[in-house]
Amino acid sequence: MAHTVSDNVIESPATTAPPSAHVESLPLPFEQPPKRKGCRGLLLKGLQRMSSSPSLAKMGRVPASAYRSGGKGSMSCVSLSSSATSGNHSYSNSYSSQSSAGFSTAPTSAASTPGPDAQCFDPRARIRIVGTDPNANAANAPTSIALPADIRLGLRESQRPATPEVLEATVDYFPTPMIRFKPRRKRENFDFWGELPHEIKVQILRFLRPKELVKCSAVSQSWHKLCFDGQLWTSVDTEDYYQSIPSESLVKIMTAAGPFVRDLNLRGCVQMREKWGSEGQKISDACRNLECFSLEGCRIDRSSVHYFLLRNPRLVYINVSSLPAAALNNQALKIIAQECQQLEQLNVSWCEGIDTKGLQKVVQACAKLKELRAVEVKGFDNKDFLQSLFLRNNLERLVAGRCADLYDDSLEILMQGIDPEINPLTERALVPPRKFLHLDFSHCRSLTDKGVQNLAHRVPHLCGLQLSHCSGLTDDALTNVLKTTPHLSHLDLEELEDLSNTTLVNLSKSPCAPTLRHLNISYCESLGDTGMLAVLKSCPQIRSLVLDNTRISDLVLTEAAAQLRARDCWSHSPRPQMSLVLIVYDCQNVTWTGVREILSRNAEPQRGGIIALKCFYGYQDTVNEHTKRVLRGDAAAARRLERKWAEYMVANEEAGAGGANARRRRRRLREAQNVHADEEGGPRGGRRRARTGGCHVM
Repeated sequence: MAHTVSDNVIESPATTAPPSAHVESLPLPFEQPPKRKGCRGLLLKGLQRMSSSPSLAKMGRVPASAYRSGGKGSMSCVSLSSSATSGNHSYSNSYSSQSSAGFSTAPTSAASTPGPDAQCFDPRARIRIVGTDPNANAANAPTSIALPADIRLGLRESQRPATPEVLEATVDYFPTPMIRFKPRRKRENFDFWGELPHEIKVQILRFLRPKELVKCSAVSQSWHKLCFDGQLWTSVDTEDYYQSIPSESLVKIMTAAGPFVRDLNLRGCVQMREKWGSEGQKISDACRNLECFSLEGCRIDRSSVHYFLLRNPRLVYINVSSLPAAALNNQALKIIAQECQQLEQLNVSWCEGIDTKGLQKVVQACAKLKELRAVEVKGFDNKDFLQSLFLRNNLERLVAGRCADLYDDSLEILMQGIDPEINPLTERALVPPRKFLHLDFSHCRSLTDKGVQNLAHRVPHLCGLQLSHCSGLTDDALTNVLKTTPHLSHLDLEELEDLSNTTLVNLSKSPCAPTLRHLNISYCESLGDTGMLAVLKSCPQIRSLVLDNTRISDLVLTEAAAQLRARDCWSHSPRPQMSLVLIVYDCQNVTWTGVREILSRNAEPQRGGIIALKCFYGYQDTVNEHTKRVLRGDAAAARRLERKWAEYMVANEEAGAGGANARRRRRRLREAQNVHADEEGGPRGGRRRARTGGCHVM
């Protein structure tokens, strides 16, 4: 049984001051309170702070043995005394005190802890040991007074684990919200790929190449079915892998994805030769929605070609070039004219079994035909076919290269028809302008100046003209054509030996000079600096110049570098790009000095574009290495390579000169050659001994 002790407290005889007087007697916050004298006050103050700290209760520490003297109470009871004595401050409201003088007197510690300068009790009051009976046994007597119930409950709650109610109260009390994470339940035996929708699987497999799809089809039956889904094979282009894919896989792809295939390119698939006879009808029955169809270079039978053409009326592009006469003839062109009314592009180049009679049916039936490629096709002297092209007037691109039957009269009928009305004032035919954008009559050796002059005033929208290897053309053929084609951007005059610099001067003065981008005058041995300098100055949009085997010199290369420097003065691109392709193979007047001008221009710090130079094979390795360094942004290394190459070339020229000190010049040549080879990345002129001075192993 617990020993019951009566608590009798003897009041102090000191009088209690009224509240108003107590408030008035309090010192202002900026006044210094009187310092406590003696060691007794400091000791009591320190013990009160230690005993009132809530950390002792949380740590579960046992009171020191010094406070367990027999029969006497602990000094911790002092902390339970009322703070309403005359020596204590009030911490209830920092702005309600009349003695605050407008300043905040908020406490800096808990309410149970006295202020730093506050008096804990009245030193004049007499202290009595509470709960001690002189007649009781000292061993059984209590040594302290129990805490009040509300404080004791608070200490117990602080030691308990946090509950949801406590967490919610903490969240409500503190301004920073507590983030709650919902635990994720782990799904057992979760099949990620199996749970994906079919559409997402197909979209993922779209990133694989056809060869990779065929390999993935061997994983399982479900993967086999998924990899041969028709949505993945809307375009079957075998140009990149036609040599490695077996014919069985090609047949499986075309039969499985036939209704989905829109673009079928079987270029070069010679391994399908045996399959066309047995599977040709099956494949053509499956592929009924084709829009683009290419059989270039295939070994296919005639019946399979007819099946494809009959079952695909929505064809827009057909390429049957290089098919033998046993696979393609005029009968196939007749089927195209009857079934493929939406045709826009047709390529029948190098087909021996067709001629212009079959093409005439296609031209008359297909009103949307815009491009016709008929290289080495016979019968271009057929006036009915040419008159059909003139009346239709919907072609934008005509490629009739290597046609031996294309004469001046054929070109005249193509441009102005048969027996047109003539204007008596201008002596020109009154016909509507042609819609041609690109004309290719290369290797048509029967053409002369008279035939090409028919293009003047007839093709105002012409952008590309190819007349290479037409050996009968001179300057008179192009004089009026260049003046009446303001949109001309590509001009190919390769191997026209009778051309002179007059053609280039006329080109620089023509309306098409601001739009010219590509010029090919290779093997025109009469052309030189006079014409090319005028072209470079007048054609700011030029991007490609093919000048091999001409009479140009270093002046053209220097002018090209200067024009590119002036063109790029306003550009501030971070990395250089190819702005001009300059080909000067086998030009006898081009030396290393002109090549160095190009290299120097490419290595300049502020440049928007560079010149891609193709020159003499002895210089080409250095040019390629220099261009590589410039493109990767290492201009300093490029300039260093240019300088060492120039030193080597100078030493080479000095060594070849006669006179005294020839041995010294040859020695300097070898040294310059070695230095240049080290800079370029490899030995030049054969294998040489290393000059490192030691063995890497030892």
